[in-house]
Amino acid sequence: MNHAYIVGTFDVAELAFLLFFVFFIALVFYLNRESRREGYPLEEEENGRILPISLFDGDKKAFQLPHGRGTYIPEDVPRDDLTVAGVQGFRAAGAPYVPSGNAMKDGMGPAAWANRAKYPDLTFDGRPRIVPIAQSHDLVIADNDPKLIGWPVMSADKKTVGTVTDIWVDQAEHMIRYLEIETTTGKKVLAPMMVASVHGNSLLAALLPTTSDEPEFVEIDAITAAQFEDVPALETPGLITRYEEDRIQAYFGGGYMYATPERAEPWL
Repeated sequence: MNHAYIVGTFDVAELAFLLFFVFFIALVFYLNRESRREGYPLEEEENGRILPISLFDGDKKAFQLPHGRGTYIPEDVPRDDLTVAGVQGFRAAGAPYVPSGNAMKDGMGPAAWANRAKYPDLTFDGRPRIVPIAQSHDLVIADNDPKLIGWPVMSADKKTVGTVTDIWVDQAEHMIRYLEIETTTGKKVLAPMMVASVHGNSLLAALLPTTSDEPEFVEIDAITAAQFEDVPALETPGLITRYEEDRIQAYFGGGYMYATPERAEPWL
């Protein structure tokens, strides 16, 4: 008897091929399910009708959050409100929306935000990541760099809107994230450092002799002076949540398109 046969004419080679075939089909089935655990079941954009669930749709995906914050399952979170302050430019699926109100406050276009969690971004050891510089872990402004606190702030329409009262730093990345500004009306707002331009000769004077009398100020050309009053405010002084960060970043980012009427017009 040939020992290569298992039963009758069924040999080891046929068994290996059969096992591989079953494994390959199971692998394809598994990968298709894993690729459809978020964003499924599908729904139609125009009427919201849920499409039938197929055998290839996977289970809900769960994320274990750090620092003992439990488990996050995206599908179990209430969906965002789909009502937007705009109208579609033309009747077709996927047509762009044209703002019908204040696009910067309504979160349209480049001013759009996401409803992130209402707790601060944290460092690896659980401390608030973005804080005023005095509350940071030994972060300071270098001696050769402008200190900025007390400097006037100029807006896109070349008006002085207030002064810098504090600097907020990222304790994980060791960089400036926001400038805290007290406006001429007494309101305190945060402005992203990425939209600020520092003018003056403090740094040059520290390195080289200079006779320049260039004034020292911070220019924020993203928004106008009047629009500083509508910058999203912090709920808790000295603490910024991810939810608040997204709205502040979106407000200033949207200003580059919506702050003045001419910015929304084509260049050519």
